[in-house]
Amino acid sequence: MKKYLSLFLILTLLLILSACGKSEENSSSNTVDDKKIVKIGYLPITHAAPLYMQTDKEYEGYAIELVKFGSWPELMDALNTGKIDGASVLIQLAMKAKEQGIDLKAVALGHRDGNVVVVAPNVEKVEDLKGKSFAIPNKYSTHNILLYRMLQDAGINYQDVDVVELPPVEMPAALAEGRIAGYVVAEPFGAISVSLEKGKVLFQSEDIWPNSIDCGLVLRNAFIEKHKDIAKQFVKDYAAAGELMNANDDHAHEVVAKYIKVDKEVLDLSLHWISYNNLKIEKDAYEILRDSLIEMGLSENPPTYDEFVDSSLIEEK
Repeated sequence: MKKYLSLFLILTLLLILSACGKSEENSSSNTVDDKKIVKIGYLPITHAAPLYMQTDKEYEGYAIELVKFGSWPELMDALNTGKIDGASVLIQLAMKAKEQGIDLKAVALGHRDGNVVVVAPNVEKVEDLKGKSFAIPNKYSTHNILLYRMLQDAGINYQDVDVVELPPVEMPAALAEGRIAGYVVAEPFGAISVSLEKGKVLFQSEDIWPNSIDCGLVLRNAFIEKHKDIAKQFVKDYAAAGELMNANDDHAHEVVAKYIKVDKEVLDLSLHWISYNNLKIEKDAYEILRDSLIEMGLSENPPTYDEFVDSSLIEEK
């Protein structure tokens, strides 16, 4: 009798815990105050500034929950498994996920320009990088393509430079300590070295690759299909927040400073380099990106523009 009673109690406890788990998940991930919660992943970089600016006000129909991650792999795992609805992410990582069967849609750019090639003070020209270490955040990144094109323009083989992947936060210290001769990465990490006079700008991204596509706003297609009106309003508000960032005023900087903990001088310089104007993903620019991935051997069959980009959410109707 005791045996059956114990078994009954265990089964009852498991059912209660299961019910509690489901209730907690529903209450934390779906709505708040009758508004749909839109969970968006990000890394604390200035390229995600439109998202920060978007949290500066409240919206009808939805509420934004920004979910901070410490690395791109962590963010992509959450995006690919549906733990978040979307993310501001390196567009190439999302393209790779799409290629592997994850149903994602790129709906807007994260920014325009704002990637700088930072080098040690003794580096005067691209040729000085031969035989030296140069850091990028990820081989599937616009930063890697910028490095490739910069070397190509100078008549230098990519293999003539020791290309290393480093977490962005380590790059300024690595440059200051002489472990690398330069790097290209999302902001504000370039501005850190420049403001400390440990590095200098060799090129702006637009000098190497005009209209390059870097970070983008990506949503899960399941979210778009289930919440079409909310998705459209969310992206429209995102684009409007980008326009507010273009004002480059004290208030915009104060909003970004809540998410990025760097000195004001660093943040001001970083935001000075970046534009958030017209965040629509243009087909011509995307095709250049796609061709570059194939040329560099990073992808055999990256998704086409029509397969991956949904510009309908940002376009005025």
